[in-house]
Amino acid sequence: MTTYIVTFEIKDAARRLSVKNKLKEFNTYCPIHDNAWAIRTDKKATEIRDFVSPLMTNEDRIFVIRTGVEAAWKNPYGNDNSEWLKKYL
Repeated sequence: MTTYIVTFEIKDAARRLSVKNKLKEFNTYCPIHDNAWAIRTDKKATEIRDFVSPLMTNEDRIFVIRTGVEAAWKNPYGNDNSEWLKKYL
C-alpha cells in the first residue's frame, strides 16, 4: 500500500463534507487538517482523484501526491493522528 496526501479546496460546506466522507471509504486515513488528509491505498493518484471528482464542481480543487521521504507537522488532531502520520509518512 502507498500513502498519499489529498488536499482539496471546496467552498461549499456540504460538498466538502461529502469529499471527506468519500475519503473515509479508503478505511486507512488520517485527517491532517480541514482540507488535507492522508490515505493509504493500492490505487494510483489519478484513480484517487477520479474517485473523488464526481463530488466536486469546476470551482473546486483537488491535489493528490504520493508521500515522500520526509515530513513535519505541528499540532495534529491528537496523539493518534500524530502516531498514524509517523507510521505511514
